[in-house]
Amino acid sequence: MTTTLLSTAAELHARARAGRRAVVMTMGALHEGHATLIRTARALAGPDGEVVVTVFVNPLQFGAGEDLDRYPRTLDADVKLAGESGADVVFAPGIDEVYPGGEPQVRITAGPMGERLEGASRPGHFDGMLTVVAKLLHLTRPDAALYGQKDAQQLALIRRMVRDLNFGVEIVGVPTVREEDGLALSSRNRYLSPAERRTALALSSALFAGQDRHAAQEALRARAREVPATRARAEALSAIGESRAAADTHAVATAVPGGPSAVRAAARQVLDEAARLDPPLVLDYLALVDPSDFTEIPDDFTGEAVLAVAARVGTTRLIDNIPLTFGAAS
Repeated sequence: MTTTLLSTAAELHARARAGRRAVVMTMGALHEGHATLIRTARALAGPDGEVVVTVFVNPLQFGAGEDLDRYPRTLDADVKLAGESGADVVFAPGIDEVYPGGEPQVRITAGPMGERLEGASRPGHFDGMLTVVAKLLHLTRPDAALYGQKDAQQLALIRRMVRDLNFGVEIVGVPTVREEDGLALSSRNRYLSPAERRTALALSSALFAGQDRHAAQEALRARAREVPATRARAEALSAIGESRAAADTHAVATAVPGGPSAVRAAARQVLDEAARLDPPLVLDYLALVDPSDFTEIPDDFTGEAVLAVAARVGTTRLIDNIPLTFGAAS
């Protein structure tokens, strides 16, 4: 399809609108993860709607020593991929269009949730992110805006901003897209050497190890509830790989569904091993959090959670996460 490249909000506002407008916000260097977002936006907008992809490298999101200057700028390739994925418009404003008076004196503040995890590692990052998202929501005037779940804390903060500040827009999260080896797609993956990439696979491996431990414990709990007799219960639990000692009736009855501590431990073991590789993985954080506020969950937690990790391999910082639900069978 023909994709129109625009650089001003006036040009975008002048376009006739019939159906819903869905927006995908990016900093460019588009890859298959972005393509998935655009295709999802196309389906959401429908044949009569409009899909707008924004391309803007936001300087407010980069702290001192981060990779603003070397962040890839590939607008021609971005327009091509956006069009092939179903975008009607690529909106690529200049810095003066987004910040006409220079750096804004009034900004969105992310609050306590923006000071945890990514916010602690990158002070001010989420204030800059929310400020540009608010600006782009006003400039593009969408009915819906789509964001990847790989940036789980970012997605949670955008949802909170839209709710707290009464933005009239639907926020849609789209599952993380991974490469065949499990590495979450990111524009920063291109910075990795072959050896660094092998080390970087520990991020997704750690998450999958935590996920597997969670699934095994949930299966154990479900099986324990189904078997009424103490002896039969012990045999059933032993059959799915748990020791007979773990099948004690009282222990099973009082065990925490899913065991957050065990999930963390399984993930950390993989990361600890990766720290001894060459090149090593340097862990920033591993966290198992409540997605409503990104605080660590206790061992008696039930409900939705996010297992998140951030680490450096060489000079490249990567993040990843997976959603988990604790006590689903309760």
